[in-house]
Amino acid sequence: MSKTVEFIFDFASPNAYLAYRALPPLLQRTGATLQLTPCLLGGIFKATGNQAPMLAFANVRGKLDYDMLEMRRFIARHDLAKFRMNPHFPINSLLLMRGMIAAGAEAQGTYVETVLAAMWEDGQAMGDPAVVAQVLRAAGLDADRILAGAQTDSVKQALAANTEGAVARGVFGIPSFFVGAEMFFGKERLGQLEAYLRSGQP
Repeated sequence: MSKTVEFIFDFASPNAYLAYRALPPLLQRTGATLQLTPCLLGGIFKATGNQAPMLAFANVRGKLDYDMLEMRRFIARHDLAKFRMNPHFPINSLLLMRGMIAAGAEAQGTYVETVLAAMWEDGQAMGDPAVVAQVLRAAGLDADRILAGAQTDSVKQALAANTEGAVARGVFGIPSFFVGAEMFFGKERLGQLEAYLRSGQP
């Protein structure tokens, strides 16, 4: 039986972009399927007392430099040459994450690809609703419907519930992955994730 990799996901994280782009060969090798669960990274940080690495390790000599080295190694290993650090980083992703839910199942794949490329390849200011609308329209998406849906109570509640549910399961950052109840955190754990999928464990 094919296993499902649940990806606790937020566009705000550059590591979420890198992990998402690196996942397809892993999924193909293991026969697993991918499920994206939209959550709000800021909400996860607030609930767990966590911080972005640029804040948490700002005073640790050498740590951020090493993190950037590790990122460059990951990019090279997975041939992710399109990646560019967004000049507007950090970006408030609340509208983007609500939009992901509002897009609905049929449009979600196109929405995710469009927003990821705009954020982490094209350097767009995706915290600006006008820019978001322009990007979505250029991709052939119904920006008016999606952005209006993002303001509805049902979408807002769904994102909040996803975020609270992830925290209740032990999530403290993104990218996080689940195979059943087994959690893996960080793009550096993709090897462990693959080994677990291959192990045949329930």
